[in-house]
Amino acid sequence: MQKELETLLNEVYSLEGIQQEKEELCQRLQFQCEESERNVVRQLNENKKSKELVEQYACEIQELKLKQRKQRMIFENQLYQLIDQHKKLNSVFTQERLPDEMASAENIKSQLSSVEELKLVQLHDLAKALEEMKNHNQSVPAETREDETCMLPGCFKE
Repeated sequence: MQKELETLLNEVYSLEGIQQEKEELCQRLQFQCEESERNVVRQLNENKKSKELVEQYACEIQELKLKQRKQRMIFENQLYQLIDQHKKLNSVFTQERLPDEMASAENIKSQLSSVEELKLVQLHDLAKALEEMKNHNQSVPAETREDETCMLPGCFKE
């Protein structure tokens, strides 16, 4: 019985050792499992942030594409307008029409010159009339000057 008791005690010690090893192993595995769960949560958060950044960058890229497209359309419109202007100018200033255009320009120039000469004569006449009025006002006494009316255009006395 003693031997059997010793064998059983040895077996109990050995089983207790195995149990202790198993508990330590279980604790390590639980720790590793918790660590793995934390890593999974961290990676999920990082993935979520990465997805949000990707979406943000995709939106920014789309905005840039739309902005460039709008600028390109504006540029194309301006280019078409410029081409149309060039075509119109090219049709107006052809070699065949050049003598007519030059004659028209000369005619307009001569008309403007004659109008300018007429205005200069009118200006000279007004300056002369103003000078005469000044000379006349200086020679007339102050009492009689108030009774006179101004003869220049735009000069009204009430």
